[in-house]
Amino acid sequence: MITRRASIFSGLLVLLVLGAYVLYPSVELFRVGLRPSLYQRIFSSLAGANVRGLWNSVYVSVLTVGGAGVLGTSLAFFLSRYAFPLRRLIVGLAVLPLALPPLVGVIAFLFLYGESGILPRSLQALFDLESVPFSFEGIVAIWVVHVYSMYVYFYLFVAAALRGVDRSTYEASFDLGAGGATTFRRVILPLLKPALVGAALLVFMISMASFTAPLLFAGAEPFLTLQIFNYKMNGDVSMSAGVATVLTLICLLFLVLIDRFGRTRGSVATKGVAAPAAPVRGRLAGLAVMVASGVFVLVLLLPIATIFLVSFAEEGSWTYQLLPERYTFANYAALAADPDVLAPILNSLSMALIATVGNLLFGVIAAVYIVKTRVPGRGVARALAILPFAIPGTVIAVNLIAAFNQPSLPGFGQILVGTFWILPLAYFVRNVPLVVRATTAALERYDDRLTEASLDLGATHLLTMWRIVLPVIRPAVMAGTLLSFVAAVGEFVSSILLYVYSNRPISVEILAQLRLYDFGAAAAYAVFLMGIILLSTAVLRRLGGSASAAGEYF
Repeated sequence: MITRRASIFSGLLVLLVLGAYVLYPSVELFRVGLRPSLYQRIFSSLAGANVRGLWNSVYVSVLTVGGAGVLGTSLAFFLSRYAFPLRRLIVGLAVLPLALPPLVGVIAFLFLYGESGILPRSLQALFDLESVPFSFEGIVAIWVVHVYSMYVYFYLFVAAALRGVDRSTYEASFDLGAGGATTFRRVILPLLKPALVGAALLVFMISMASFTAPLLFAGAEPFLTLQIFNYKMNGDVSMSAGVATVLTLICLLFLVLIDRFGRTRGSVATKGVAAPAAPVRGRLAGLAVMVASGVFVLVLLLPIATIFLVSFAEEGSWTYQLLPERYTFANYAALAADPDVLAPILNSLSMALIATVGNLLFGVIAAVYIVKTRVPGRGVARALAILPFAIPGTVIAVNLIAAFNQPSLPGFGQILVGTFWILPLAYFVRNVPLVVRATTAALERYDDRLTEASLDLGATHLLTMWRIVLPVIRPAVMAGTLLSFVAAVGEFVSSILLYVYSNRPISVEILAQLRLYDFGAAAAYAVFLMGIILLSTAVLRRLGGSASAAGEYF
């Protein structure tokens, strides 16, 4: 596909970038964090905050796997087997939580289900209660938010696996006298084991790395990500690095397990065609399905509708009231007219664009080097390119602080911490796996005979790459690139540890407005982020992809 000289050059470039901005910061973290004396402080008491933070992180992650697994698997099986009036709508909405920036989803739950939220106060007013009957807080709230946002991974993995189960599998089971429940338990569930294991490992790792939900709902309960943040805010960088090292080692273990068990997540050894969706039989069953479908759609859309409603609230008009008393378009007008309000938007867009262009160029070069060359080092490059996927955002921030808080060669002799460039660098590092993984998957399916035919017809290697290879892999490349841009625009976890006021992004400004009780302004920023996601999704569909298809690359 490319010449030997170009292969060597691309290999050196890829290894140099990964070594300087992925490996070097991680080594610096371990250098600071892997000290016996530090771990004596971290685990000095079983009742200490760090040990309780480790327990809470693991406990919530296990519960999240269980809740997301039951919901996502049930949804995927039900949508694949049965036809009913709202089925197409639910299929379209099922991946919606995957498109929400984590901070937006969390504040939506805060507005809707928090102590001052709309639903608890509605029930209080409806039944004339002295206090709200419930409110989301603590570990329960974190678990609910996690299940809402992470069931999608089980849904995508299991739905992909079920598409490989042909109708003869069901027919054979029914012919032998098994009912629907027995068929699912004894026949279908064993076939789904690779997908379930892969999704469970992925959800556990993502839940362990969660920061936004614990930040807003945990209260006094410690979590590992919160401990990293608190130590950093208190100026104890060594303890922050020590706790970050613990979390990194746990996530790396699960990355290895995902690579080991996740490769076969969608493979089912069957033949023939998939079983068609059967209509729901029985009047009572049909009614139950319609009610359950309506509730599911309502639960999915209520958080988004709440954000949209609150975005029109006038500052100070929603304190003790059930709903905001006064509404205004000023929150949206300020996004374009007020320089102070517009600044975070411009910061986020410019930093996300810089990082995404870097991810696009580097991702394609790295994927071609990994898949289509024979230059040594491809295995190392593949491992380093996927490594940021296993490193939580808080840890990436601490990595960069440890590596670039003093002049260094990768920092071009400058101190990057405290400058504009540290955030685009963090976004670039965090999203390296998105473009690399998507492009690698596309190139692994690419037929090299197309390249050979082009070269035989007299085209140069460069022209072949431009006219033959890139058009074939374009949908995957664009999927990874748009996902990278969306993730960078809404990035909060790394931003909160690395930003300075002059380059504060939208996500940090949302939190600032929440702390100032200007809920309308915070929600308007959130709606703007959701608008960017919708626009990116429309572009992706225009280019021949989809949000769910993009998710299958990862």
